[in-house]
Amino acid sequence: MTQIARRRILAGVAAGLLTASLGVAGTAGAATAATGKSIRLCTLRPLAYPADSYRASADAIDPTGRYIAGSGLRTTGGVNQPLLLIWDGGRLTTIESSIADTVVDVNSSGVVVGNGWENSIGRPWRYHAGRVEFLPVVPSDGIWVTGINGAGDIVGYGASPMTSESFPLRWPAARPGTVEVLDAPSTGQTDGITEDGTIVGTAGSFTTPTGWVRTPAGEVRELTVPGARSARVLGAGGRYAIGWVDLGGPNTVNVRWDHTSGASVGLDPRFDWLTDVNRHGVVVGSNRISRGTSSVVLPGGGTGVSVGANAISDNGIVVGFQRGTRISPVRWTGC
Repeated sequence: MTQIARRRILAGVAAGLLTASLGVAGTAGAATAATGKSIRLCTLRPLAYPADSYRASADAIDPTGRYIAGSGLRTTGGVNQPLLLIWDGGRLTTIESSIADTVVDVNSSGVVVGNGWENSIGRPWRYHAGRVEFLPVVPSDGIWVTGINGAGDIVGYGASPMTSESFPLRWPAARPGTVEVLDAPSTGQTDGITEDGTIVGTAGSFTTPTGWVRTPAGEVRELTVPGARSARVLGAGGRYAIGWVDLGGPNTVNVRWDHTSGASVGLDPRFDWLTDVNRHGVVVGSNRISRGTSSVVLPGGGTGVSVGANAISDNGIVVGFQRGTRISPVRWTGC
């Protein structure tokens, strides 16, 4: 499951536009959720991490919930040492790697992908069979990955050295060691891949983006909502995708699509940002979890302490971080 950039959300006038433009899905326990109180059965559980690291977080979880991948930092001789952290059933493996800067996703075989740097240019990497290695690339001003599925297909995007526009990429598992420019909107990027090979992304300019979905058969369709000025896709799980749309209000509006039909549902405006969605359509972001149009707060925050959700598995395990005197990795179960 993938990490997703922070976005501001609906307030005031946009709420009315959302109701008029999007379908509204009912949710069991909505009255309780509306209070914003923590889920009673949802429990925060700390994850082990290196004692000499001064910060660590759980950034991704595979759909089965077995593998969790994250990152950490420790200081060695006054220099920051990046750490790749992998939990297999709760058992931690720590890998020192100078190229594993950020973790993006992990699949059900425990293969981790992420982004790093080479000669000050963005370069993606993969961890497999105990090794961290750069992925092959095409000429660009930087390349980044955005997801991996159970088959091992990896998606991402590059920046053109001529125009600086983004272009979508795929590293096909069936052809190891290769990378291809994806047959999708040419001035866009991928934002995630599902287990069946469906790819979602965003095309167009920064100010007026357009969401899209590419089926395993290669058909490309737009993802938007009626009346939207622009749409940005942030990730996908199963038949669902999440992102935001501009309906003309003061802020963008967070939405969840059924990308197989194009139907959309507005999400709780109390989400400060969105990070992930699983195949059941459960959405996580900021410090919240949602199964419909409302959401509830994940436990673990309080005075001087905050929490954030980075990813969710198909069996409902949420992973992220708790920030107090330092940042530490956590997971939530029973949510």
